[in-house]
Amino acid sequence: MLKRIIPVLLAAAVILSLGGCGKRTDSLKDGYYTAQMAEYSHGWKEFVTLCVSNGELVSVEYNAKNASGYIKSWDMAYMRQMNSIAGTYPNQYTRTYAASFLQSGDVNQIDAIAGASSSYKTFTKLAASALENAKAGNSEVAIVSTDTGD
Repeated sequence: MLKRIIPVLLAAAVILSLGGCGKRTDSLKDGYYTAQMAEYSHGWKEFVTLCVSNGELVSVEYNAKNASGYIKSWDMAYMRQMNSIAGTYPNQYTRTYAASFLQSGDVNQIDAIAGASSSYKTFTKLAASALENAKAGNSEVAIVSTDTGD
C-alpha cells in the first residue's frame, strides 16, 4: 500500500511545483518595467518594478523613495511608529502586495491590508500601469497620476 501512495504523492508534488509562483502570460514582453507616482506623498514617491522573463512575470518590487533616494521600507523609526498605530509597516505590506500580484498576475485579485489601504490603491494603479507597459514592451518609466479618483 505504501509503495502505491509514495509515487502518487511525489507526482502531486512535482505537478504543484511546476505550477510556479509567477503568472505565465504570453502577451508579456521580456524586460523590466517600472511605474512610479507623479508626485511625492508625505515625502515618499511610490514605485513598482516588474521583471518578465520568457513571457512570465518573475518578480515584483513595490516600494517608495524620498527625494534623496532613501527607501521607505528601510526606515526603522517609521516602521516602529506605523506598526504601533496601523498594525502593519512598509516592509510588510509592500512585500505582501507584491507577492499577491506575482501569484495572481491580476491587480483585481489582490486583497487590501488593514492599515495600508491607501498604499493598496496606489499599488494597484502602479502595477496595472507597469503591466500595460510589459504587454506593449515599453520599458520607459510610466508616470502615474497621484489622483486616486476618490
